[in-house]
Amino acid sequence: MRYEAEPDGCGNHLDLEQRIGDALMRAGQTAAAAESLTGGAISSRLSAIEGASDWFRGAMVAYGEEVKFTLLGVDRGPVINGSTAAQMAAGVTRLLDAEVAVATTGVGGPGPQEGRDPGTVFVAVRTPDGSDVREYHFDGDPAEVVRQTTEQALEDLARAVARSRLV
Repeated sequence: MRYEAEPDGCGNHLDLEQRIGDALMRAGQTAAAAESLTGGAISSRLSAIEGASDWFRGAMVAYGEEVKFTLLGVDRGPVINGSTAAQMAAGVTRLLDAEVAVATTGVGGPGPQEGRDPGTVFVAVRTPDGSDVREYHFDGDPAEVVRQTTEQALEDLARAVARSRLV
C-alpha cells in the first residue's frame, strides 16, 4: 500500500507543526524525535515554531546502527522495521524526558537495504496512550523519500496528539 502525505489544509507547513505545538502546550506535555532516515528534518521543522522551546525537548539523529543500539536501547539486529521505530521512540522519550515522541527508520534508496525496497519507511509515534507504528512506501529519489517521510511523520504525530488523552 502506498501512502502520500495529506496536505495540511492551508498549504502551509507551519500550520501542521503549530497544531502539534498548540496541543502539547495546552496539555503541558513535551515532545522529542528520534530520527534515522530523516536525519534531523523533523526536528528542524518542529523547532522552527515560535514557542517550541516550551514543548520541544530535542531530538537524536541515530543514523548509525550502533547509535540506535547503545543510546536508544534498540535491540541488536535489523533496524528497518516497526519494532526498531517503536524502540527508538521509547528510547528518546526516556533519554530526553518527554511524554510524546516520533521516530523514523527506513530505506531512502537508491537501492534496497536489509531486504527492503527503497522507499520503505516505518514511523512510530509514542504518547502516554501507547505507541502506534505504521509502514509506508514512498516513491522517488532519496531526497524525495526523506521529504515525504518527514511530512508523514509530522502528520502522524499531529493525529496522535489530537487523539491522545493529552488534550
